[in-house]
Amino acid sequence: MIKYFKADPWKVIEEGFNPEMNEIAESVFSIGNGMMGQRANLEESYSGKSLQGTYVGGVYYPDKTRVGWWKNGYPEYFAKVINSTYWSGLRIWINKELVDIQEATVNSFYRELDMHNGLLYRKCNITLKNGISVDIESTRFYSLINKEYSALRYKITPNTACEIKIENYVDADVSNKDSNYDEKFWEEIKQESTENKLFVTVKTKKLNWHLCTGVKFFLFSGDDEISSIPTHSQHPKFANSIYTVNANGGQTITAVKHAISASSFHHPIESLELHTKKTLEKMAASTFESHLDMSAKAWQEKWKSSDVEIEGDVEAQQAVRFNIYQLNQTYCGDDPRLNIGPKGYTGEKYGGSTYWDTEAYCLPFYLATSDPAISKQLLVYRYKQLDKAIENAEKLGFKNGAALYPMVTMNGEECHNEWEITFEEIHRNGAIAYAIHNYIEHTGDKAYLAEGGFEVLLGIARFWSQRVHWSQNFGRYEMHGVTGPNEYENNVNNNWYTSYIACWCMMYAAESVEYLQSNYPSEFSNIIKKTNFNIGMETEKWNHINENMYLPYDENQKVFVQHDGFMNKELIPCDELAPSERPINQKWSWDRILRSVYIKQADVLQGLYFFEDQFDMNTHKRNFEFYEQFTVHESSLSPCVHSILAAKIGFTEKAYEMYLRTARLDLDNYNNDTEDGLHITSMAGSYLSIVQGFGGLRIKNQSLYLDPHCPEQWHGYKFRILFKNSPVSISVNHSGTSVQNHGESEIEVHFKQQRILIKAGGVVNL
Repeated sequence: MIKYFKADPWKVIEEGFNPEMNEIAESVFSIGNGMMGQRANLEESYSGKSLQGTYVGGVYYPDKTRVGWWKNGYPEYFAKVINSTYWSGLRIWINKELVDIQEATVNSFYRELDMHNGLLYRKCNITLKNGISVDIESTRFYSLINKEYSALRYKITPNTACEIKIENYVDADVSNKDSNYDEKFWEEIKQESTENKLFVTVKTKKLNWHLCTGVKFFLFSGDDEISSIPTHSQHPKFANSIYTVNANGGQTITAVKHAISASSFHHPIESLELHTKKTLEKMAASTFESHLDMSAKAWQEKWKSSDVEIEGDVEAQQAVRFNIYQLNQTYCGDDPRLNIGPKGYTGEKYGGSTYWDTEAYCLPFYLATSDPAISKQLLVYRYKQLDKAIENAEKLGFKNGAALYPMVTMNGEECHNEWEITFEEIHRNGAIAYAIHNYIEHTGDKAYLAEGGFEVLLGIARFWSQRVHWSQNFGRYEMHGVTGPNEYENNVNNNWYTSYIACWCMMYAAESVEYLQSNYPSEFSNIIKKTNFNIGMETEKWNHINENMYLPYDENQKVFVQHDGFMNKELIPCDELAPSERPINQKWSWDRILRSVYIKQADVLQGLYFFEDQFDMNTHKRNFEFYEQFTVHESSLSPCVHSILAAKIGFTEKAYEMYLRTARLDLDNYNNDTEDGLHITSMAGSYLSIVQGFGGLRIKNQSLYLDPHCPEQWHGYKFRILFKNSPVSISVNHSGTSVQNHGESEIEVHFKQQRILIKAGGVVNL
């Protein structure tokens, strides 16, 4: 853990420049708009350690993954988000010396991520080797209004008269950090340099994705535009314009770049260049300031529905807003083909693909803070990939429409290249089914079952019914050869969580059958024909499995057993590990980890979190106390579940400890990997830790339940959720709780053991 960034309620601040922290800062200060985004690379040249990254939603590369021991069902490729055209770079020479902070003396340096307005700002003063000191000030943003538009304003002020040469460029000659042999994924189609406009069009070597990037460039001295005829040079996948300006000491030269990045993911290839040019002209006709103002206002509107206010703890406040900001700039629900990659637009690790994290962690955030249509898009995304999920299952030998959703995907095909995950971490199917249940609980939109939800549930239930087997020896159903959420134990038998959620999925599918028969008979009849669903035979089997499923339990500890053999391990708690041994995923061999008792993230506790009402408080407490002592929390998804459960059972200090860990995971670099990009999908956990954990908020049967308490470290906190299309504000402090209904309809709230009706516009103090 490193305390490097300054605490502020609405900003992340870096004071002073530390080259060793640069890649971490590039991740933390990343900006985006839900359709594209960029790491916070310095605009001028930088020869130090840096991961230059610009990413466009939907554009990816199927990197070959087939190996000598390939078996049927193993992915043909590993999909990865690819580093795309870099539009924001400048090369600057002052009296012929290249401006490079790594080579200059840094006299002052300040950088901030303004989360309230959605912009990246930096100012610094450096002294070059030629003795000239320069003030640099830059502001960059990605528009929330026009998702293909981004812009940069860059100011240079020398302390003495000098010649300033500025190279404006667009560079598609880029590669990924993990490229094999520095392989590059883009091929040039066209480049164009005309006075103050640059265009580069490239296509991917595979899949034929096209990307056209255009930049219009302006130079100003004060408010006056500088007329300067540039020179150009030619390089593959690269366009530039070089300007020379003679500046006086104290004179500020301002460069403005308006950029459009448009891809064939959204436009026909044949019209892509024309679209880019027309859009660029339209956007560049207005000022940088006007576009920034419109985008900032859109951000402020987002904050009205998603903000969490914390009194008395600036670090906690900064952290939750940072995570909310990153979630909102990663996914906006504009396109059902897009989802939420584990690194969003902040890095390349994990390929940038869709994981089960979306359904298990991110969906509840969007359900609480956004129009239901945005959350529904996440369900539609999976529905549209159902055929691929059925194909994935068929490759593994499953039949009759059984569906296995991929662990990692871009288009519905499995593209995860580790066998113990690809074939065995099948609990992901359960999270997708649970998301449908969660969405309906929050919105009351049961019609979605007829629109596509049930078809997904049916495919998943069919998979589980074939994946279990009947043990003749024990007279029960078992499930062997799986990997639960705890990836530090592979190929285990009877993982409690996987088996439990499998049974739940089949029972939820059976309940949905009854609902559809009664309420949507015509639509259900069409589904039966489409899927060849044998209602009686299939639901009878689901019931039989549910009644006879083996769910391991330890009578001595009175806890659910994570999997067969877990209790036979050497049960040494984490706090007995020497600090020099942590994190074990960086200090131990994989063999040693697999043989140990240590748990990467919530496993049994994941089930208690999802299905809390099916277990009493003592069961929650016993299982939490038993498993938390062995959990090393080396998954970004781990602390939030533990925080929520700890708050539920009254372990407030542990809840707060886990909250800070999930909320400041990247800001304080807990897992020593922030330089690779941020943990976007786990960021929802910090929001859930407050709303579901400390706030005790649940939505069940379309009713709102609250059981709040306030951590000692805070004076109070406040959040707003969308409940049945009514905005509801909940304010909690050590004196009590206030609930305000901002909607136009009466709502029902269950506060602890009380049932309370709050009229439209009403406030209740509890």
